[in-house]
Order: sequence, then C-alpha cells, then structure tokens
Amino acid sequence: MAELTVLEAKLAEVIGLAQAAQGAGDKISGLVEDGDLKQELERMRKEAEETEERGTKLAEDLDGKKTAILDKARETKQEATEMMSTYLGEDADGLDGFEFLTMAEAGEVGHWEVLGVLGDKAGKSEVQELVQWATPIQQRHFETARKGSLKLAADEDPNETE
Repeated sequence: MAELTVLEAKLAEVIGLAQAAQGAGDKISGLVEDGDLKQELERMRKEAEETEERGTKLAEDLDGKKTAILDKARETKQEATEMMSTYLGEDADGLDGFEFLTMAEAGEVGHWEVLGVLGDKAGKSEVQELVQWATPIQQRHFETARKGSLKLAADEDPNETE
C-alpha cells in the first residue's frame, strides 16, 4: 500500500466518517419515532453520501493514492461503526442514538476543520474547495443532532428509573 501524507490520511478519515455516518443515520432512525427527526436523519444520510462521493472523487484525482486512501477510509469507517455498536447496545433508545450522533458529528466537524488547515498549508485548492463545501454541512449536522438530543431529552421523565 502506498504511504499517505498527513493530508491524504485526513482526507481518508473524513471519507470514512461520511461512510459511517450513513450507517449511523439508518441505525438511529430505527430508534426514534418522531417523524421530523427521522426526516432530518434521512437528509443527513443523503448529505453524508454526497460527502463520501465528493471525497472519493478528490481521492481519485490524487496521483496513485486512490486505493490507499480508500483503504484507510474503510478502516476509519470500521472503527467508527464499532464505536457506535459499543455505545448503542441492545437497550439503546432514540435519545441514546442522538447523543451518540452529537458526539460523532462534533468529531466530523473537527476532522473537516483539521483537513482545512492542512489543505491550506499545502496550498491544495481542490482540498480547500471540498472543505469549504463540507464544513458548513457538518456544522449543521452537529446542530441538528444536538437539538434532536435536547428535544428527546425534554420528553423524558427525569424521575423515572432506567
């Protein structure tokens, strides 16, 4: 496998996180009953799919590194999916799902911002274009997850036992 630069490895990570986000949206959608939240999750899933496609397109344009980048992306997806499986055990509910999603989306925002710094430092305008497109979407996803968590928490009885 070709050696990846720090920039290429970070690109792989954001692709892998976008892949994992698609599965997370499906999993969490199955935990919630609220139709509005299900719609938001579907929108987020579609945007994660487009993010994966755009990231993969950029990886294809990097000379001889596509396979290595996509291999690293699969590793990242697997790690993120394992974290989700651990966090969302058999007794998980919608609130658990949205709390996990809040953490995951915050992590994605951070990864995109780091990729932006690296792309800027490397003078890679194509990376910067992708980052400028994806970062506001990721920030919106984080806000959506946070607000969904708060909405579901407001429906909880704080005195009920688990």
